[in-house]
Amino acid sequence: MSAYLTSHGPYLSFVVLVALGAYMLLTHHNLLRALVGLYLIQSGGIVFFILLAFRTGGTVPILDEHIEMIPVNPLPHALMLTAIVVGVATLGVGLALLHRIQEESGHLEDDRLEGNSE
Repeated sequence: MSAYLTSHGPYLSFVVLVALGAYMLLTHHNLLRALVGLYLIQSGGIVFFILLAFRTGGTVPILDEHIEMIPVNPLPHALMLTAIVVGVATLGVGLALLHRIQEESGHLEDDRLEGNSE
């Protein structure tokens, strides 16, 4: 069991992040918690892509026929860095919108926002 967790533990973190994010997104009626759930799902996707691109013993891909190496493709890491930046910017815009919604309505519960009732 210990060997299984050490070899598959990082993938388990992906599953936990996505499952927790989906649970928060689908079960909570608070818009802030739904936004955090979306961010957790996105973080899980980033972790998954980085895990797929990781190679044990891998090095930077330098073209030299005298060096024996396992090359690592840097493209997934660069794309995930871009995804992190876009995710943080999206989170900031979402928080600004939620702040404006709370100023206007006084709450962040989605069931109370639909009917505009107090």
